[in-house]
Amino acid sequence: MITSNASLHKSVDWVIIALYLALLVCGWFSVCGASYTYGEPDFLGMDTRAGKQLLWIGCALGIGFVLLMLEEKLYDLLAYIIYGAAILLLIATLFVGSDIKGSHSWIRLGGGINLQPAEFAKAATALALAKFMNTYGFSLRRRRDFLCVMGLIFLPMAIIILQEETGSALVFFSFFLMLYREGMTGAFLFSGVCAVVYFIVGLRFSDVMLGNMPAPVGKFVVLLLIQLFTAGMTAVYTHRRDVAAWMAGGSVLLTLLTLLFSAYVIPFDLTWVQLGICVLLTLVLVYFWLREHLRNFLYITFFTLGSLVFFYSSDFVFAHVLQPHQKVRIEVVLGMKDDLSGAGYNVNQSKIAIGSGGLTGKGFLNGTQTKLKYVPEQDTDFIFCTVGEEQGFLGASAVLLLFLAFILRLLVLAERQTDRFGRVYGYSLVGIFLFHLFINIGMVLGLTPVIGIPLPFFSYGGSSLWGFTILLFIFIRIDSARKRFN
Repeated sequence: MITSNASLHKSVDWVIIALYLALLVCGWFSVCGASYTYGEPDFLGMDTRAGKQLLWIGCALGIGFVLLMLEEKLYDLLAYIIYGAAILLLIATLFVGSDIKGSHSWIRLGGGINLQPAEFAKAATALALAKFMNTYGFSLRRRRDFLCVMGLIFLPMAIIILQEETGSALVFFSFFLMLYREGMTGAFLFSGVCAVVYFIVGLRFSDVMLGNMPAPVGKFVVLLLIQLFTAGMTAVYTHRRDVAAWMAGGSVLLTLLTLLFSAYVIPFDLTWVQLGICVLLTLVLVYFWLREHLRNFLYITFFTLGSLVFFYSSDFVFAHVLQPHQKVRIEVVLGMKDDLSGAGYNVNQSKIAIGSGGLTGKGFLNGTQTKLKYVPEQDTDFIFCTVGEEQGFLGASAVLLLFLAFILRLLVLAERQTDRFGRVYGYSLVGIFLFHLFINIGMVLGLTPVIGIPLPFFSYGGSSLWGFTILLFIFIRIDSARKRFN
């Protein structure tokens, strides 16, 4: 099932391919700059990072060509088989994987070549989701369909977590962008944002007391937010604004009265009162659910209880589940620790390198921070600091604009698909690239924790480059079929 070159040439989107090639070229020169050592002028030797990356790029182009030549129907036909194979490979990695930098997600192939199956699981999951959601009668609002979609996403994610590769596992949350496009209620996205806010605020201010009262600011603020969010969701999803107003007003009033009592009469831990108010709100929601038989009251109850469970369990997860280096990285990002010689060393040196580049940069191969190897992982996870140091603000901005054009083009291609299969896969692709770009740049600038997320087409390594190429060219092939049949 091979497509003719003539028909493919007319139907393929050459704009996205041109952007892909431009990113590959910029990425290779960045690897050259990041891996270059003084006295080593040969970039093409197989004993250099730049030479090996050029080999990976050649293989990636070959993979892309093969994927374009296959019939687009194969991706639909074999979606579940590909997904199953990816799951089996992930499971096998748990037993045969090598320990590289604390992660058991790599398979050694010999000759210094390592393969990370997690990178290919993204494409497999996107295909499986596209096929399942393209079935007749599918609806995200149907409980069975929604649970199946969650299973397809979280199964590979759970296995990757067992491999101690948290960064790659978190990428699978990017599929929620696609789910939102396909009709998932915004309440799920809102709940996710709330969870992040609860975790950050609760952790950051866990040791800060509210004035002279024995009440942690973090816990106090989070519990108050849960109350206000519960009232807000009641107003939006039940249209009972009177009930929502009483819930919000009552919560604020009780909080204010107890705050004044604790401040001027008897100091006590206000968070117990806050917790009691949250429980009271859930009872109110259950009452209206039973009285009016409106299911949204029950869903909001789940949100409130889920918020409480998440918040109180996050302390346990942070203290006992996360690895020590992961905890320190989060604390450094939140400003709880200043560990410039330990966990914060990478980020600090990266910011120094970017800042030293100024407006126009120091020039290709002239970066001192990167050439003297002050930045660990400067050709993989922290490769963007090389761009900032050598090319300056203007060069780094040009790279970001190139990524912006790439993602916007993907959005255009995804939105113009005539069937759900292509649209679901396209938006899955957009979500994955956006997640990688946001987290990686955030890592380099110290805005997000360091979780080992590569920069697409820039970071050194064959697994990530091939994984991104497979993701992209499958979609290009699907889109080319749309153009040919319309």
